[in-house]
Amino acid sequence: MIRAEAADMPDDGAPKTPDRLRRRASRLLSQLTVRSDRLIHEGLAQVDARKWHYAVLASLQDYGPGSQAALSGRTGIYRSDMVGVLNELAERDLVERAPDPDDRRRNTITISAQGRRQLRRLDKVLDDLHDELLAPLSPAERDQFVQLLTRLLDHHTRTS
Repeated sequence: MIRAEAADMPDDGAPKTPDRLRRRASRLLSQLTVRSDRLIHEGLAQVDARKWHYAVLASLQDYGPGSQAALSGRTGIYRSDMVGVLNELAERDLVERAPDPDDRRRNTITISAQGRRQLRRLDKVLDDLHDELLAPLSPAERDQFVQLLTRLLDHHTRTS
């Protein structure tokens, strides 16, 4: 239990956080994000992976080969950090780099056969972790929750 959780619970186990805080969506999302990030980070670490590995492999599988800049845009990984992520993936033979035939100064990144196998393994790991994260919700509630989060994120992405 983290300090904030311990502070929320008096000796009788009932929450002591003021209702006005417990009703704030921003606070709830923030606290859930911390727990979600920790769960995903620790779960992926057990299989020697990181969330950025998954993001790059998924992007390459779903949208095909791309440059570092294209992958940065697809995944939200800063261009300066993308080099390190791609180096890690290339060292594990999960991606292949080749000079772009249209611009020899740029590399095209492609997912390898081993990368596709790793992506399938990571899909399973993340499915299990999401089952743990969303355990209190029914399948219909999980779908609705994801739809609502997607709508909120899409709205705020368009307006920023």
